[in-house]
Amino acid sequence: MRVLFAGTPAVAVPSLDALVAAGFDVVAVLTRPDAPLGRKRVLTPSPVAARAAELGIDVIHAAKVDAAVTARIEAAAPDVAAIVAYGGLIPRAALDIPRHGWINLHFSLLPAWRGAAPVQRALIAGDDITGAVTFRLEEGLDTGPVFGTLTEAVGPEDTAGELLERLAHSGAVLLTQTLSAVDAGKATAVPQQGDVSLAPKLTLEDGRLDWQQPALALGRRSRGVTPEPGAWTTLGGQRVKLEPVLLRPGAQPLRPGQLALDGKAVLVGTGSHPVELTRVQPAGKKMMTAADWARGQATLESVVFE
Repeated sequence: MRVLFAGTPAVAVPSLDALVAAGFDVVAVLTRPDAPLGRKRVLTPSPVAARAAELGIDVIHAAKVDAAVTARIEAAAPDVAAIVAYGGLIPRAALDIPRHGWINLHFSLLPAWRGAAPVQRALIAGDDITGAVTFRLEEGLDTGPVFGTLTEAVGPEDTAGELLERLAHSGAVLLTQTLSAVDAGKATAVPQQGDVSLAPKLTLEDGRLDWQQPALALGRRSRGVTPEPGAWTTLGGQRVKLEPVLLRPGAQPLRPGQLALDGKAVLVGTGSHPVELTRVQPAGKKMMTAADWARGQATLESVVFE
């Protein structure tokens, strides 16, 4: 079966590799254009584009699937299109090209967390279980009928990056199984059932820690925004980046935002019990352990996060 693969970030690469390893004829890859990365803003291919080049697969770079891109997809003559975190809408004209349609691997248990940041939003919300589904892509936002589902337990210290890494590999197996069933004429898609929730793309503001909130909510948020956009707070009007905080329910209470040492641990007060800082990156400096950062503060007890 001839497959068009659409994807952009690193979490889509395991699916591309799995389809190739399973013997599917991946005739082309659709991915976002090269993007400037790093301090020097060097134009860099997406992880999917880089992997496709290694595999010798034709790459279609497109920020938008317009008439010209649609024509290239049609020329590739795919029987089915597999899409994993491509990062753009697929218009009706392109959806209608493959005879088996477009099959999307999405990292949530639809209809929960429809949108661009399902794993991140699930962690912030405190979900204990998440997963991935394959579904038929429609013009609506993640609304199509579901082919297959897998579940994944959320660990107490999982970050979005760690959870996505696991789902990227288990989801690649699910996607391959779904396409194999489609090819054999044995796939059945069923309408989504349950409560709908939305997972819009995270912004920088989503990473800000509000110390008035309870510790549990701050722990969830700090893990949900790691590695991107990252957790942060302000000190003296400057942004301070933070790696995920740890819950310390037995620690002596502190005022929200107040810092204190407990042995070698650096604690911050919240709306409930304190949390422990793990690593801190002050403005203009490298990430360091919280203990190293605290040693640079003249009187830690007088420091208050804003």
